[in-house]
Amino acid sequence: MSVNETVIQTLKSAGEPLKAGEIAEKAALDKKDVDKAIKALKADGVVTSPKRCYYTVD
Repeated sequence: MSVNETVIQTLKSAGEPLKAGEIAEKAALDKKDVDKAIKALKADGVVTSPKRCYYTVD
């Protein structure tokens, strides 16, 4: 599973907006990789940010 897929799955299972560090912790990923994935997923419109530094899946 790619980092992007892992980030999406983590956000879906959380059921609430998470910070990048929380995503990294829950998914056992490096925060830098999570930051890159979030940037790409936001550009694709998959992930949104309901408030500053928090992310969720639409």
